[in-house]
Amino acid sequence: MTDVTGAPADVLHTLFRSEQGGHEQVVLCQDRASGLKAVIALHSTALGPALGGTRFYPYASEAEAVADALNLSRGMSYKNAMAGLDHGGGKAVIIGDPETIKSEELLLAYGRFVASLGGLYVTACDVGTYVADMDVVARECRWTTGRSPENGGAGDSSVLTAFGVFQGMRASAQHLWGDPTLRDRKVGIAGVGKVGHHLVEHLLSDGAEVVITDVREESVRRIQDKHPSVQAVADTEALIRTEGLDIYAPCALGGALNDHSVPVLTAKIVCGAANNQLAHPGVEKDLADRGILYAPDYVVNAGGVIQVADELHGFDFDRCKAKAAKIFDTTLAIFARAKTDGIPPAAAADRIAEQRMAEARRR
Repeated sequence: MTDVTGAPADVLHTLFRSEQGGHEQVVLCQDRASGLKAVIALHSTALGPALGGTRFYPYASEAEAVADALNLSRGMSYKNAMAGLDHGGGKAVIIGDPETIKSEELLLAYGRFVASLGGLYVTACDVGTYVADMDVVARECRWTTGRSPENGGAGDSSVLTAFGVFQGMRASAQHLWGDPTLRDRKVGIAGVGKVGHHLVEHLLSDGAEVVITDVREESVRRIQDKHPSVQAVADTEALIRTEGLDIYAPCALGGALNDHSVPVLTAKIVCGAANNQLAHPGVEKDLADRGILYAPDYVVNAGGVIQVADELHGFDFDRCKAKAAKIFDTTLAIFARAKTDGIPPAAAADRIAEQRMAEARRR
């Protein structure tokens, strides 16, 4: 079903629905010369300029791209609020296969669109975009972060993303088992790319037993060549059913926690870097009903956004790492709020984030 504009009705419902706060602005971008088709979604600027990455992905349809931008930008509002940043939530998606259509001309055109927003949106890397891409975008747009050190940036943000997820795991272990160490715990990681391979290092250093899977064989091989003790399984289906698994870490694309995976998951904790891990509302209750502790994804994976936000003010790695270390305390506070309110941790995190945004709007 479509509305009078021809846009799918469910997309417009997501744009305007009041129960999620709605979206302040959505910009559709097209540059025929370069082939650029992009969506920039600003969910909230209550806490400050919207900050969020640029995803470059071959969506099946324009409607799917718009829906993804809306969902991701909303998630960034909550992530930035929980990370204590003075930024609202925004996200951009570029439609197409980055392996075939990404070009300097396209990235420069995209930079001009971001610049036209006059600082309401600050962009960075996401799936399909990298530090080198942000260097190009920055040539047309000063509201760009996640750039290379050679161009005044902080470089790869996956280092602190992994560190933050590790802190979330430590907090989860403290809450469930009374000890923040991961020593002798079996941790399964789905996706050992940008973030996942750094997470492996933290876990091994802490004495954990690590099991991995990835759709890219070379990513698995890279880990096992360096760390022969790391086990690998064929796919995520095998990983979630691994006997004796203590923690499951989804570190690839979203939707990992769904009606199929939750009933068969052997782990007692879910804590990973992937965005939008809950496939639909209600999954968080399914996890709670099975006694599985869920560390909200947008809380524990905020290390990267903490880094790119800091870059805007002159990057200092030690300062950023200290901020990312606070993810441990924030995660514990969410678990405490969930227990007090009698709700799942995901709902508790939402309440805390919404409270901060509401207080900012009243000022």
